[in-house]
Amino acid sequence: MRGFSLRKYNNCIPFLSSSAIRCCYSSIKGNAGVTINVENEVKCLDDAVSLFHRMVRMNPLPSVAVFCKLFDTMISMEHYSSVVSLFQEMRKLRIPINEFMLNIVTNSYCLMHRSDCAFSVLPFYLKSGILFSGVTFTSLIRGLFAENRLKDAVELLKKVARENICEPDQIMYGTVMNGLCKRGHTQKALSLLRLMEHGNTKPDVYNYNIVVDALCKDGNLVAAINLLNEMKQKNILLNIVTYNSLIDGSCKLGQWEKVKTLFSEMVNLNIYPNVITFTMVIDGLCKEGKVEDAEEVMKRMVEKGVEPDIITYNAIMDGYCLRGQVDRARRIFDIMIDKCIEPDIISYNILINGYCKEKKVAKAMQLLGEISQRGSKPNTVTYNTILQGVFEVGRTGDAKKIFDEMLRVGPTPNICTHSTLLDGYFKYGLVEEAVLLFNELARREYNDVSFYNVVINGLCKNGKLDEAHSVFEKLSSIGLPPDVRTYTTMITGFCIHGLLDEAKSMLRKMEDNGCPPNNVTYRVIVQGFLRCSKFSEMETFVKEMADRGFSLDASTAGLLVNVVRENPSVLDMTPELHSKNMY
Repeated sequence: MRGFSLRKYNNCIPFLSSSAIRCCYSSIKGNAGVTINVENEVKCLDDAVSLFHRMVRMNPLPSVAVFCKLFDTMISMEHYSSVVSLFQEMRKLRIPINEFMLNIVTNSYCLMHRSDCAFSVLPFYLKSGILFSGVTFTSLIRGLFAENRLKDAVELLKKVARENICEPDQIMYGTVMNGLCKRGHTQKALSLLRLMEHGNTKPDVYNYNIVVDALCKDGNLVAAINLLNEMKQKNILLNIVTYNSLIDGSCKLGQWEKVKTLFSEMVNLNIYPNVITFTMVIDGLCKEGKVEDAEEVMKRMVEKGVEPDIITYNAIMDGYCLRGQVDRARRIFDIMIDKCIEPDIISYNILINGYCKEKKVAKAMQLLGEISQRGSKPNTVTYNTILQGVFEVGRTGDAKKIFDEMLRVGPTPNICTHSTLLDGYFKYGLVEEAVLLFNELARREYNDVSFYNVVINGLCKNGKLDEAHSVFEKLSSIGLPPDVRTYTTMITGFCIHGLLDEAKSMLRKMEDNGCPPNNVTYRVIVQGFLRCSKFSEMETFVKEMADRGFSLDASTAGLLVNVVRENPSVLDMTPELHSKNMY
């Protein structure tokens, strides 16, 4: 499991919450004066559907606002398709609708990743004489981004502005900028910001923050600071989000003096660091192994009246685990509980990973049992981590039991789970179990070459070279090109079994298929030819290595030294093996 990653409190817009697109309602009465308290009555989908059917039978009907509130509640429960179905029933019953209702339905389609259907709602606006609003097109743009239709999303913004369909506001522009930044197009987002500066809709702090945050995430802190200075010159009111992005970016680059400067600057502007700000600093220090400094920062934040949250404690726990000090991490875990902060599944995963890395599998398994006792549930990461841990210490029986438990109570195993199992089975010679599991999984045709690399490597190491080659050949039939590791694994298998012609053929094949060999590939094949005393052919590969700027590693060099002791002429055959290519 990778180290803990701090949850980001960034300034991007989430999918339109229905609170942003609904009319204002709190306690709502139907037209007949009957109070309908949707929030109290609706606890599940069946409640919502039942209330809807009761409402449509009322005479007179409840107001449209009540139906909006019902659909709003259903969206918060993620029953998007049901919202659409009930809306269609409303249309059949000729129940009046309004712009808020149409925005809710549009948003529901987008949340279902059905932007094509969302666009089909637009004619209802025209038929009902309802004017388009920025909210409608913001939903559509966000839906297009969710389906990775970047060009269509940007083009829709241009079309709305060009044809005066409605006036794009800061939120609509921000949605496009955020979508671009999240997909690595920070410069395009910056260009859009510049376009706004010269247009009718001037960017506000929200728009600038999106670009500042993206530049920081890209590691381009200089550009982010320059943009901050521009904001000051234009009298854009900076806020905590602006500084949190800059502080997070500075922490990730280890620029602690810049962090101190930003802290001072924000306080001078009466912008005070919050738990997010402090946690970013704590996480950055922990990632650098400065956990004691991180704990000192936590003490300071408490003195300032800012209480650490679960994410703060998780960051420090992870910092200790990364240093191999899992007992200290457990101390933080216990302090957190003493302060009535309930550990989340990330807290447990951090500790379990720490114990497994230290080969303290018994404690990891004990924690696994505690999770459900405290009202939480292990997730896929939990099981994957502990499976890796038990295989690391050779407890294959426990691994099988843990996997069986996972199948029985959930969560559903993923490709990482299956890769871990296969690797463990092969590692301890449980080839039949591995092959049986692989055959069961083969129907899924996992679209990840790393999964097949595990299988090919396991088969090769257990002497099943024909079977490994068969899996290798299968990759092309499922449209999954082998990567350099796949080829290198097969070449290793051939060399181990003395099949040097096949190894050489595989090397040339990878070149022809546009997958150039790397340093490891050449080291493997040089060792193979060395062991079989094929010195003249070995010389060819050593020359190729030198031409590509590759060098021998310690194990290959050591093998060569042993060969040279018995055959001094080998060194004369390969002048490329001078000191610059050996280490």
